[in-house]
Amino acid sequence: MGLFDNAVPGGNIAKPLMIALGALLVGKMLSGRSAEQPGQTETPVVPTGPASTGTTSADGGLLGGLGGLLDKLKDAGHGNVADSWVGTGQNQSINANDLGAALGPQVIREIAQRTGMDEQELLKQLSTALPGVVDKLTPNGQVPQQHQVASAFNS
Repeated sequence: MGLFDNAVPGGNIAKPLMIALGALLVGKMLSGRSAEQPGQTETPVVPTGPASTGTTSADGGLLGGLGGLLDKLKDAGHGNVADSWVGTGQNQSINANDLGAALGPQVIREIAQRTGMDEQELLKQLSTALPGVVDKLTPNGQVPQQHQVASAFNS
């Protein structure tokens, strides 16, 4: 995957995990049981305003993009952890159960269905991958705009 290869322990991110990350951060990355047509997966994302927080936001993932994910973590009491991923210091880890509680059961269920992964395994892998992936997406301690996140997933 290039940019994200060294974002997770062990190096390479498996396709189901990339689908899960895309579902959270870039709605167009969704595949499998989604409403999008297969031919649309290469279409560039054009931001049209604030990202929706609905379950199938076309341009911002399930939570409204990276900013929405960070907001969910902060709202669940994990702001220090999320800030460590964005900041330039050491990334703090997050427990898989804490991540699941922050994202909510509906989001986890939907991503698990789209990836074909077990919910607990999905949370375990996401809790391992998200700190490094968010860190890679925020190299200067700044949350990028949604189209920049989409570009990172396309490269």
